[in-house]
Amino acid sequence: MGAKGKRSYDWGTKVAAARDHVDNDMTKTEVMAKYAIASVAPLERWCREYRTGGPEALRPRPKGRPRGARSGPKPKPTREQELAEEVAYLRAKVAYLEKVRALRAWKSRGASEAPSCDRSQGGDTGSTTC
Repeated sequence: MGAKGKRSYDWGTKVAAARDHVDNDMTKTEVMAKYAIASVAPLERWCREYRTGGPEALRPRPKGRPRGARSGPKPKPTREQELAEEVAYLRAKVAYLEKVRALRAWKSRGASEAPSCDRSQGGDTGSTTC
């Protein structure tokens, strides 16, 4: 049936139907006939919510994602924080440029020349190519 057959009931109908079934001992069939409720599923849900939270539990809830507490603007960084960020940026830039320089030097020596093996780094795999 899907969304086409979905019915909505106002708060007063929900409370009256749940109250009649829970407090006034009417059967589900009688309540469904009295209030023209198409299915037993919503009536059971209303009764369960009515038992746990009373009539207020059947009030409509807002749809969608709740609004979160909006954080205010970030505080302005102190001079020390600005300088620390700049130092970190410049260090990364220098490291990058050093790698570029080393790569250019390696290429200028000739790509056919094998890079030197340094066994002191612990990279010994047992191969004898170096």
